[in-house]
Parts: sequence; structure tokens; C-alpha cells
Amino acid sequence: MTDHHQEARRKELPPLPALASFLAAIETSNFSQTGQRLALTQSAVSRQIALLEDWLQVKLFERKGRRVVPTAAALAYAEAIGPAVDRIRSATRRALQPPQDAALSIATLPSFGMRWLAPRLPDLSAHYPDMLVNLAARSSPFDFADEGFDAAIHFGLPDWPGAEHALLFREDVVAVCSPAWLAAHPLEQPADLVGKTLLSLDSRRDSWSRWFAAAGVPAKGPPAGPFYEHFLMLSHAAAAGLGVALVPRFLIVPELESGALVAPFDLVLTAEEAYYLVWPIDRPVSRMLDQFRAWLLHAAEGS
Repeated sequence: MTDHHQEARRKELPPLPALASFLAAIETSNFSQTGQRLALTQSAVSRQIALLEDWLQVKLFERKGRRVVPTAAALAYAEAIGPAVDRIRSATRRALQPPQDAALSIATLPSFGMRWLAPRLPDLSAHYPDMLVNLAARSSPFDFADEGFDAAIHFGLPDWPGAEHALLFREDVVAVCSPAWLAAHPLEQPADLVGKTLLSLDSRRDSWSRWFAAAGVPAKGPPAGPFYEHFLMLSHAAAAGLGVALVPRFLIVPELESGALVAPFDLVLTAEEAYYLVWPIDRPVSRMLDQFRAWLLHAAEGS
């Protein structure tokens, strides 16, 4: 590579302190507050901004009294580089952490983690006594490059961007309510639920429409609510007598066995969506993740 090309490549990457000062100033619109955030003096922040303006040959801020107002060019530049700088910070945090050869970080759907995965972890420990699994709740897909997770539990189609998928199982969804609610609202056929209070998961607002369609019952449209963020909230609301809920059977086994919830109909709703273990496609699979994956797949076979 020629000296000219090396100089051109160097010019394409401004100094990180200048970028950090610039992004902070975009948020604060005040060089003094930016300095407090970055543990710099106001004059030091001004020098970093001036350096970046000289580097880019673009005016980035206009002074208006004590405030600084970003120009249109500054806002466009911040929008473009902000995610990249955040990823550098995230990668640096991970690099600075001491290696934990016996620890896995798994992101899991909250209800799945509490009701299915966590109760099975003692069996994992029996097979791998030195393995530590850290669980964190995540309800939506994320970019593995931005998070410190080794793998995640995903429900849906095998479409997590940039990830490998291992099928765990599909779910059987049933309509459930409390015995007291059922006594107050006798049901003989699925059509009797039309007009009743139907509880729904916020991320699956079409579930009742699909259930009625499977039962051969014409429905006017999805219910108006109420909606709940997690299945455990949904099942607790049904057990409290607030209405009828559609919940995967495997998540409410204790309530069905104890009688806190009852299923007034045998109809089971199934779909193409399933639960998957996913992990980043661009990282080598560690020995520990390989062991966890094998154990999880075996546990899923028996569920």
C-alpha cells in the first residue's frame, strides 16, 4: 500500500476522543455539560470539536448564547456514526472483562425462562457441574454484535438475522380461565366465547382470531383487549378471574394440575412458529455452548 493510500485511509477515521466529544455535544447542546459528562474542561471539548471540524472541513455547531446548535451536516453525521461508536464501546467492554471459561450468557423469553428453562437448570448442573449459566430476559430479537450474549431463546420462524437456529419444540396453545369465571359464564361450545372478555398477549393480537377460525366460529375481528406483555402476566390474570386467555400449555402445567386454571375446550391451537436456540453465525461455537446446546436439545425432546 502506498503512502498516499495509507494517508487517505487515516483521514477516513477521525480520532475517537473527538468523535466522543462530538456525540456527547449533540445530546447536550452545551460544551460545558459535555465536559462534565466526559470529565473534560469546556475548552478541551471545544478543541476536540474544532479538531473534528477541521478534519471533516464542515461546520458542526452554531453558537446561540450558551447553547450550541448542531448543523444539519452534524446531525446527519451523528446519525451515521453513533451506532458504530456504540458498537466499539460494547466490544471494548467485552474485551476488558476477564474471561469466564465456565460462564454462558443466555438471553431468554421471560416466561420461557421462568417456567421451562430455569426449573431444568439443576439437571444441567448435574451434567456439567462447573458450567455457570447467566440468564437475562429479552422479548425481541437483537444484534448479537451489540450485546454480550452467547445465545438466545427465540420464538417465531427461523429468521433471526445473522444467527444459526436449533429447533427446540412447537407449542400447543389452549384457552384457559379460572373455575370461578367458568361457573359464572357457562360455556358449551367455542361460539359461546364471542362477546366475552378475551385476554391476549400483546405480541400475538391475532391469536383469538386464529383460535375462532380453527373452531369454525365466525369472528368480527381481534378482541379489544386487555393485553399483557408476558404469558405469566396473562395466565395470572386468567387465574384471577379476569377472563379467558390463550396460553401455551407447557407454561401453565402447575396451574392446570392444581385447578387454578381450567381448559373449557379441547381445541388446541398450533402454528408454524416454534422455540429455537439461536447463536451468532459469525462466532465460533465454544465447547461450553456446544455442551449447553446438546443438553438443551435433549431436554426439549422430553418436554
